[in-house]
Order: sequence, then C-alpha cells, then structure tokens
Amino acid sequence: MPVAETVADNVAITCRNLRKVFVLRNTRSMKESIVWLAKGRKGDLSKRFDALKDISLDVAQGETVALLGLNGSGKSTLLKLISGVLQPDAGTVRTRGRVAGLIEVGAGFHHDLSGRDNVYLNGAILGMTEKQIDTMFDSIVEFSEIGEFIDTEVKFYSSGMYLKLAFSIAVHTDPEVFLIDEILAVGDEPFQRKCIKKIKELAAAGKTLFVVSHDLDLVSTVCERGVLLEHGKVVMDGEVHAVVKELRRRSEPA
Repeated sequence: MPVAETVADNVAITCRNLRKVFVLRNTRSMKESIVWLAKGRKGDLSKRFDALKDISLDVAQGETVALLGLNGSGKSTLLKLISGVLQPDAGTVRTRGRVAGLIEVGAGFHHDLSGRDNVYLNGAILGMTEKQIDTMFDSIVEFSEIGEFIDTEVKFYSSGMYLKLAFSIAVHTDPEVFLIDEILAVGDEPFQRKCIKKIKELAAAGKTLFVVSHDLDLVSTVCERGVLLEHGKVVMDGEVHAVVKELRRRSEPA
C-alpha cells in the first residue's frame, strides 16, 4: 500500500521511477502448442508489456490534476498503483493523508451483502470508524439516491446504482486525496452533474484531485494541471489547457 511517512509536508502524491510490466499470455489450443514446440520454437507463449516506464512526478496538496492520454497509455495503471490496488515492479509510490479511489465501478463491494452492509464495509476500508459511518449513513444514502434499495443485495444493482453508492461513500470519507478513473461516465445525466458539482466543491475545499477522463472539457474546468501519458511515459506535464490542446493535436488523423 502507499506509504505516508516520508512524503514532504506539501506533497500529497510522489512517484519515483515507477515501472509496471504485465505478462500477456497467448491463447493457443493444445494442437497449436504442440506444433509450436515441434517446430523448435522456444518461449512460454507469452510476451511482456511495459504499461509504465520510469514514471516520476509529484502532486502537491490541494492540486487538481488531469491524467490524460489515449487508450492504452497507462493512465488507469498509474492510478491503481497510487491507490495501492496494484504494486509497482520497480520504483516507489507514496501518499499523504486519506486516499479515496473510484477506480472501478463497485470495486470493493461484496456482491452478496446489502447496500447497507457495503456502506459499512467500504467506509471501514477507506478508514472510517463505525461511529463515523453511523453519523454519515443517512447522508450517504440520500446523496446516492439508492433509497429503498439500500437493503437489497448489491449483486442486483445496475452499474449506475453501483456508481452512485460508491461515489457517495467515497466523498463522505472526507479524503485528502481523491482518485477518479472515468467512473463519471456511468450513471444518469442528473447524477453525473451532481458528481461534478461535488468534485468542484472538493477542489474548492483544497482537496487533492487526480482525475482520469476522456471528457476534456470537464477536466479543463475542474483541473489546473495536466499530465499527458503516451505508451507508458510522461510526454507533457503543465497547465491543463496546454496539455489538452497537445492531446487533441496528437489525436488528429495523420
């Protein structure tokens, strides 16, 4: 998990020389595998994919950062390393303060438990005490708009219902660092507007936001800094409008 002790006082997130490698298995039938070996080809029928290559960056407390890039650039992988969902193959990640991550819809939910039970489970995972959750419970349910379904097993929830409850729990933990990965694309439009309003309130309150989104207009209004990834490397880090402009330029057909 990310460590907080050695992070400088004004730094919320620090990444040093991060590297993450995935092994991609080639799916082959038994016949294909035998032919492969019979022809004298060596190897384990797999290849390595460098998702992140020597990433180093700092995010100051209170900064709002948009992590941008085309599909496959390494954005979600970096967020998962920062949140502790994944561990780096090389380098270090450290954070300061409570970190709330909306990395995947329903991540951390137990499908056989009710929404109510998952509020307490996720709240505890995010560092809240039972007493704190008791105090916040009604507000969490009200914001989530789950209503009468709060005592229904979450395996019967739609993806939009997952999002609403997950987002509501996360923002009520009062995190110092908030990680968001494309999750706002799920759910109905009124709730998306509600989430965006809450994110802007968190930014105004001086919380650290690290946001992955393909909605470039949204991140341009919410974030002040942009970090552009390409093939697992940082290729630009600066003022968000300049980084958005560069991403759009790179996205244009040749």
